[in-house]
Formats: sequence, structure tokens, C-alpha cells
Amino acid sequence: MSTEQRDGVVDGVRLDVQRLHETWMELLFPRQRGAQHSVLGKWKPSTTGDKVKYRVWGALGVPLVAVLYPLMLFGVVVRFYSRRFDSLATRIGLGGTILVMTVIWGALTALVRFYGGFGQPGFLAVLVASITAVVSSALAFIFWAKGGRATTVLLAYPFGVTAILLPPVVAAFYSDAVGAIVFTQSRQIAIVLLNQVFEPIGLKQLLRDRFELQGIAFALMWFGIAVPVGWLLGLVVTLANLTRPRDDEEQKNEDGAKASND
Repeated sequence: MSTEQRDGVVDGVRLDVQRLHETWMELLFPRQRGAQHSVLGKWKPSTTGDKVKYRVWGALGVPLVAVLYPLMLFGVVVRFYSRRFDSLATRIGLGGTILVMTVIWGALTALVRFYGGFGQPGFLAVLVASITAVVSSALAFIFWAKGGRATTVLLAYPFGVTAILLPPVVAAFYSDAVGAIVFTQSRQIAIVLLNQVFEPIGLKQLLRDRFELQGIAFALMWFGIAVPVGWLLGLVVTLANLTRPRDDEEQKNEDGAKASND
């Protein structure tokens, strides 16, 4: 890496950190984020009490920024790939999205039906998984196209992740071969979640007493995983948008494309 490239990377990191910290400061104090470019400039405390609060709040934001910055970088990567899907979905609309997913999963279903040699159980497994994927993808598109940022994060991203995670679980109910893999791995993941996530917060025994991991509980478990994973992806993309906002022209094009689908 050349000196100029290295300096560019350092300047980019410095700007990201500054924006994150200014966003934190703006939670309590006015005119913090990007205020140096405004006529009024950045707000500065004038009284002793405000100065103390300002410095304490700024100090509290330093470790928070250190934690959030890697998540922001992850959000930039997720946003990069999600834009590709957004661009495609914008061009083809809801009907096109359903058609594309139907063609893809329909082709897989037909392949299993006529050439796969998996028999009737295998065919039913792929068919039901296909229906699950198509419905989840359609719901993700609807919530993305019709809602704002909150709806996109709370609903569109979780259904998008559901379209990926849930079909194999649904297929496992209809195929012993698929079930042997999916259900075994699901039990292992459930054990890790119980021990690493729920035990520290005191919910492990309650979940073990109330729920038995069999049958439809596998689907509920993976849907329960898809929802917070979708929320996490939506939140890190939102964080990336705050730190590295898209340019006005790009945002205008996206909003116009969404409006055309209404």
C-alpha cells in the first residue's frame, strides 16, 4: 500500500470515528454532527455545569465508539451486498421478485422430482421449502418497499433472513435424509444458545422446562434466530448509513424507485 493510500485509509477511519462520536454527542447536545460546515458552527458549552456534562458525555462515548466501529464496518459490507438485491428488486418489483424466486425454486423442485432420485419425500421436502422461501421473500419485499427505515429493520430484514434459514428446516420435516442433518445441527446450536446466551441471563432452565425441541419447535427456533439476525443486519446497515451516508442522488433514485412500486 502506497503512502497516499495509507493516508487515505487513515483519513477515512478518522472521519468515521468523528461522525460516530458526534452522533453520540448530539443525543444530548445540539449542533454536534457536521456542525463545522454550518453557519452557526458546533455548539460549545458556556457554563461550568455544561462543560462538565459535555466532557463526561464525550468520555463515555469513546469506548462506545470503539465497540460500534467494527459493527459499522460490517454494516458497510452488508449494505454493499443488500444494495445489489435492492437494485434488482426495485427494477423487477413484487411480481418480478415472486416470479424469479418461483422460477429458481421451481426449477430445483422439478429437478428433484424428475432427476434427483429422492422419491416422494424428497420432492415434498423441496416443494414445501420452495413455498416457504417464496412467501418469505415476498413479505421481505413488501415491507422493504412500503415501509420506512423502522419497518425495513423490524420486518423486511427478518423475513429476508427467514427466506434463507427456514426452507431447509421445513424440508427436514418431509425428508429423513435432510432431517438427520438439520435436526442434529439444530440441537447442537440450541445447546450452545442455552449455555452461552440464555444461562447467563437466567432463562436456560425456564426454556428447558417449557419447551421441547421436536416437531414444529425446530421451525420456531430458526424463525426465532432469523428475527434477531435480521434486526442485527438492519441495525448495522443503519449505523453504516449514519456514519457513511449515501449521496443525495443515490437516495433520491432509491426513494423514487420505491414510490413507483406503490
